[in-house]
Amino acid sequence: MENLSPNWMALVAAAISALVIGFLWYNPKTFGSIWMKESGMTEEKAKSMNPAKTYGLAVIFAFLAASYLWMNVVIGGPDEMRHGTDAFMTFKHGALHGSMFALCFILPVFATNALFEQKSFKYVAINVGYWVVTFAVMGGIVNAWT
Repeated sequence: MENLSPNWMALVAAAISALVIGFLWYNPKTFGSIWMKESGMTEEKAKSMNPAKTYGLAVIFAFLAASYLWMNVVIGGPDEMRHGTDAFMTFKHGALHGSMFALCFILPVFATNALFEQKSFKYVAINVGYWVVTFAVMGGIVNAWT
């Protein structure tokens, strides 16, 4: 495990992948219409968004998440199974870490908030599903491209 420096291009690509997946996931032809109904979002409210602020901050937050995933998949693991070794530097291994992170951290946090906000199961499933897929892809990118 000689190289403990992240591949900055991989982190940027992983961050941008979150927006691409979001575009596909929340598209009206996939889950977007259901999400709007379940979240209480209206067309008028959606149109009032400041795109530069929203997408700019979304990329920054996704970059932070990708950076954490990089640390988890590259540096993690006991000595005999050090993750930074070639055997573990695959898209599949990173995707496993990403999806497990989403299921073990994002799901409980999001579902707890949704319980108190009295949101529906559909709302939780759509949003957590997005994060499971997104973190799987992000983890795969940062792990395979390191």
